[in-house]
Amino acid sequence: SGIVLVAINPYEQLPIYEQDVIYAYSGQNMGDMDPHIFAVAEEAYKQMARDEKNQSIIVSGESGAGKTVSAKYAMRFFATVGGSASETNIEAKVLASSPIMEAIGNAKTTRNDNSSRFGKYIQIGFDKRYHIIGANMRTYLLEKSRVVFQADDERNYHIFYQLCASSSLPEFKDLGLSK
Repeated sequence: SGIVLVAINPYEQLPIYEQDVIYAYSGQNMGDMDPHIFAVAEEAYKQMARDEKNQSIIVSGESGAGKTVSAKYAMRFFATVGGSASETNIEAKVLASSPIMEAIGNAKTTRNDNSSRFGKYIQIGFDKRYHIIGANMRTYLLEKSRVVFQADDERNYHIFYQLCASSSLPEFKDLGLSK
């Protein structure tokens, strides 16, 4: 295992993920600046370019810790330093690539109104100039227990509420849905 970064969700927006911060971490060596998701991303990016080998960043934490947001910031870093941020907006494309899976796999928890209840494996492809050329996201470990049980102040998967809200549509009439 390489470098470990512990991130804590402050539950508010902080000005530490802006474009100027990305440029400040770009080209720096690990440890030269404060610990940051951009420092971890820069280290992986440099090692990929130097060693021409695949790199992995594992983002782990409990519910509501900000794993998806941290992955989003790492993708933004790669797109910016690789010169493809304005061309592809890869971060938005990857995270929005599966809205159906988001509806099926996200639920309201006590910490987050739109909490992902499954794991994600995001694979980003780079060309020979280290520009992002594509990405895919695989999901796994759907929290099946939520289908039959939710803790107080939590909800089932969004899809159930979306189906019930659409129960009056003609295409759903035969499903026997109600509000």
